Amino acid sequence: MSHISKIELEVKDLGMLKMACDRLGLEFMEGQTEFRWYGSNGKCAHAIRVPGADYEIGVQRVDGRFELQCDYYDPNIGKVIGQNGGFLKQAYAVEQTRSEARRKGYTVIEKKTENAIRLHVRM
Repeated sequence: MSHISKIELEVKDLGMLKMACDRLGLEFMEGQTEFRWYGSNGKCAHAIRVPGADYEIGVQRVDGRFELQCDYYDPNIGKVIGQNGGFLKQAYAVEQTRSEARRKGYTVIEKKTENAIRLHVRM
């Protein structure tokens, strides 16, 4: 049986989420009010299309922030965004860190390791 799962990521900035989507090759569908999941459509404020997946990720506004929901029954969702959305969470955190560092005038150097991303912030 399939069901909707909440990705444990508190999104406060849609711009950062859009950049995280670009980083992973996802398509942010601004203003799309429904997202596809097993046998149904869910309500949302925006949606995220995942390459090679039949289902989408719903972006819902909740108390001034955004929550992400998806159906992992489509195995391509997990392949692209990672288990429990881990790749998407990491991409969002990287974009937030880069943005905040630039705002403060710092330089950010990004290095990809075998299974992670390492950021060096220089003041």
